[in-house]
Amino acid sequence: MKKVYSLMFLLLLVTGLAACTGEKEESSSEAATNSEGKTVIEYWHVNAETQGGKTVEELVSSFNEQSETVEVVAKYNPDMYKGLMQNLQAEAAAGTSPAVVQVGWAFLDYFSNTFEYTEPQTIIDQHFPDDKTFLTDNFLPNILDLAVNNEGKQVGIPYSLSTPVLYLNKDLLREAGLDENGPKTWEELKTFAEAVKEKTGKYGLYIQEPADNWATQALLESNGAQMITNGKATFASEEGIQAYSLWADLVASKSALHIGWDQGVQSFIDGNVAMLYTTIAQRSNVQNNAKFDVATVKSPAWEGKQVKLPAGGAMLAITAKGEEQQKAAWEFMKYLYSVESIAKWTEGTGYVPPREGVADAENGLKQFLEENEMMQAAIDQMDVVVPWTSFPGDAGLQAEQMLIDMRDQVLSGSITVEEGLKQTQEQINSLLQ
Repeated sequence: MKKVYSLMFLLLLVTGLAACTGEKEESSSEAATNSEGKTVIEYWHVNAETQGGKTVEELVSSFNEQSETVEVVAKYNPDMYKGLMQNLQAEAAAGTSPAVVQVGWAFLDYFSNTFEYTEPQTIIDQHFPDDKTFLTDNFLPNILDLAVNNEGKQVGIPYSLSTPVLYLNKDLLREAGLDENGPKTWEELKTFAEAVKEKTGKYGLYIQEPADNWATQALLESNGAQMITNGKATFASEEGIQAYSLWADLVASKSALHIGWDQGVQSFIDGNVAMLYTTIAQRSNVQNNAKFDVATVKSPAWEGKQVKLPAGGAMLAITAKGEEQQKAAWEFMKYLYSVESIAKWTEGTGYVPPREGVADAENGLKQFLEENEMMQAAIDQMDVVVPWTSFPGDAGLQAEQMLIDMRDQVLSGSITVEEGLKQTQEQINSLLQ
């Protein structure tokens, strides 16, 4: 595979690598072994403690206990998928790599154009004949296609699937004299948020602000905008400006909160925000810690328009180098995709199972889904899922960062919505030429 290294990014990334991933213990591209003779591999993920981190630890620990040949070392990467890509860039420049990595859907093409990877089926065909039909037996074609790049290659396997949902503090909505079942449209949501601020003095809304633009895409494309069309950024349309303006206006009136993602989610859990728009993957965190009557409802629609929700989450890709590392990577991945492991992953996060048969299996999620109504909103809206926008070529990281920077400028009031969207669209298109 071809490698594309941006000097500007390397200079920035290498300086921050130690803080994000820790000191290099040993070249992960070599077939390192532990004292028991097991092949040691690294698994890079983005799951903070509040979004599946504990479940990652449990799954890795249980795998290591039962495997006679492999030991997995999990490494958390801050700043979500963009942060992992940056760390992987610096790792590749040093000539090393982890064995298995989480790749967010927005970086599918960037990852496959920039880094060395091996298609899972290639490793299966070479070393695991009993698993020859594992992918086609356990995944629907449209789900597998989420991990197919623009060259038609199966880059990885879908692991985390999510959609944004609206979490409700029903107690706070009732206090404001509003329908505890929440708004159905973004126009209604604006009215709800303003009423909460007026009646209770608390914030009506928080829309997630991590190091990506996933929720932003849902907001804009549900109003008829398109993040990208025929290889060009096109989000600065009339529909895009209208949608972004609703968000910015709520922040300007202090009806919506503008802070970092972790703090925003915690503010909702603490009872200071009436509505939280974020991934269903926060379900476990919210459900376990909120002390009020909490519920989830489907993502709001724009009046008269079709909801479009980008598929959140990630695929798992194999970046292992060398036969032993690649075989170890598949052994670990196959374990993660078992019915029991996927069920544990869903229970610990809220991600929708990518594999068939998990929801109805007795050893899967059958009982759990019967008892956890908060999952239903995400499951009910899977029919409106669209791909998470992946900017082509080696401009993916820069384009994503430009959108993040613009978000902060717009929501802080230092630039208007129209100026921000149009300028950023022009800058991104200059990169894509």
